[in-house]
Amino acid sequence: MRILLTNDDGIGAQGLQTLRRELRRIEGVTLDVIAPDSNRSASARSITVRSPLSIQEIKFDDGDLGHATDGTPVDCVRFASVGLLGDPPDVIVSGINHGVNLGDDVTYSGTVAAALEGVVLGIPAIAVSQQSTEREMGYTPQRHFDFDVAARFTARIVAELVDHPLPEGTLLNVNVPGVEPTGVEVVRLGRRFYRDELRQVETEIEDGRRRYRFYGYEPGVHDQPDTDIGAVAGGRIAVTPLHLDLTHHVGIEGMRQRDFERVLAVAAAAGD
Repeated sequence: MRILLTNDDGIGAQGLQTLRRELRRIEGVTLDVIAPDSNRSASARSITVRSPLSIQEIKFDDGDLGHATDGTPVDCVRFASVGLLGDPPDVIVSGINHGVNLGDDVTYSGTVAAALEGVVLGIPAIAVSQQSTEREMGYTPQRHFDFDVAARFTARIVAELVDHPLPEGTLLNVNVPGVEPTGVEVVRLGRRFYRDELRQVETEIEDGRRRYRFYGYEPGVHDQPDTDIGAVAGGRIAVTPLHLDLTHHVGIEGMRQRDFERVLAVAAAAGD
């Protein structure tokens, strides 16, 4: 089995390094590491199309090698898929992210985006995120982590993929609480609500420009049962299957009842 390990926190991140050491223990594994050269958190599914990408071979403390790039997490997966290190991966593992990726946040997450690229390419994928020991649920500084349980749990899932493959077109989004887990729940995504607030960074105007912040403040959560948010809040590992199909299938028939041909005719006449 050939595994690609990547992340969005950067190749030197503690979470990636802890998981790397555990994945290396799996018998019969060839482990490739391609990760951003610095933090790319919240990069979502961005890719680099307007400039070449650099790659640098990195030697880790234990002598293993990895590759750092100035690209995004999705770029890292694409590098592996087009043969940068030989054969493409059989499994993509993204993480362990420093901080949880719950609910609506998965749409912003570079960690989840890298795993989602596996779905695009037809490669099984797992995204793993870890809550801090302070049990923060948002974007506040998260500096204290114990990744050992999350790394061992993830490595065990990967080891069992041969006998228990993931459903086609599905990735696993795994979130581990900041305390010793009391169990595992397979749950749906919860809902976040965001408290974005416009704050000017400085009053001085430079070249007619002002600087502002409005992201990064502690989001709230909806207290819903059977969700990833509820599982982590209760001290349990949340496992959520995700897929790429964004089509609202139930809504298709309703849209077909609308007279879009008439709308097109009106729009065309307006241009005459």
